[in-house]
Amino acid sequence: MLRFFYILAVLLGAAPVAADVTGTVRVIDGDTFDVAENRVRIFGIDAPESKQTCETEQGTTWACGAWVSAEVFALYDGKRAICREEDRDRYDRIVARCEIAGRDVGQELVSQGLAFAYRKYSMRYDLDEKGAAVNDRGLHSSRVQRPAQYRATQAKGRIPPDRNCAIKGNITKSGHIYHMPGQRDYERTGINEAKGERWFCSQLQARLAGWRKARR
Repeated sequence: MLRFFYILAVLLGAAPVAADVTGTVRVIDGDTFDVAENRVRIFGIDAPESKQTCETEQGTTWACGAWVSAEVFALYDGKRAICREEDRDRYDRIVARCEIAGRDVGQELVSQGLAFAYRKYSMRYDLDEKGAAVNDRGLHSSRVQRPAQYRATQAKGRIPPDRNCAIKGNITKSGHIYHMPGQRDYERTGINEAKGERWFCSQLQARLAGWRKARR
């Protein structure tokens, strides 16, 4: 329902009015919830991606992203949240400050070392992160790459060098397959030109080169 009114406001040329979202939490990952059927990104924090890894002081790699998601699930899944919208991100997700049982979720996660203060957007949790780091809480007891840096590294080969040639020619066990923007696997597909993968400017160009379109 909230999304309906947001779209209606945009169509009518009016600025959308921020609103509270209240409901039961379904945890998606370390900093993203579904609340009352609305996708909510927690304001002012950044948690590791689900597939991100960290390294202990002894040099052992461990799945810190999956660990954070599991910890956040244990803390909040099924609980009732009140989320106050602060913004919308580029995916049209609500970016909000959420409270559960009267406690600020963002502050709690940063204080426990389960997420970082996202200083690019807010300094609200700056001191909470510094306190967690000094006390080696959670992620701060390991060598960890900040999530934004990790995403930038993973994005290599995923962003078209020329937006007019955005079709991804991928080579897989199933053969030469091209992915169109908007298809299911487009965003997560990276192009490695050293392996013979390439970018195409049109479907005709891809087909003539021997690639077939992905089914989904």
